Amino acid sequence: MAFQKDNTFVTGRLKSVTYAFKGAVKLITTEHSVMVQFSIGLLLTGAGFYFGITSTQWLFQTLAIGLVLSIEGLNTAVEKIADFIHPDYHERIGFIKDIAAGSVFFAAITAIIIGLIIYLPLFL
Repeated sequence: MAFQKDNTFVTGRLKSVTYAFKGAVKLITTEHSVMVQFSIGLLLTGAGFYFGITSTQWLFQTLAIGLVLSIEGLNTAVEKIADFIHPDYHERIGFIKDIAAGSVFFAAITAIIIGLIIYLPLFL
C-alpha cells in the first residue's frame, strides 16, 4: 500500500503534530544525551519554580532548554543518517558528525551561560 498524503488542513496538521510528538518521545526514550539534557531541563524547571524566577528569566530558560534539545535532535538525525549511509568509519562522515556535535556544543554553552546569569545571583 502506497503512502497517501493527507492534504486537508486540519487532519494534515494533526498528523504532523502526532509524528513530531512520536519523534520527541523516541528522542527522549532512546538517546542517552537527550535523556540527560531533558532531565537537566526538568531540574531547571523545578529550580525556576523553587526560586521564583521572573517572566523574562523563564523566557530565556525555556528558550535555552528548547534550543539544546532541538539542536541535539538534529545532531542525532545527522548521526543516524550518516551511519545509515556509511556504517563503517569514514573520515568525511566523521567530519560531518563532528560539525553536528559542535553545534550542540554551542547550544549547550549558550544554555550554561543563561543558567549562570539566572541562578548565580540567587546563590551569591
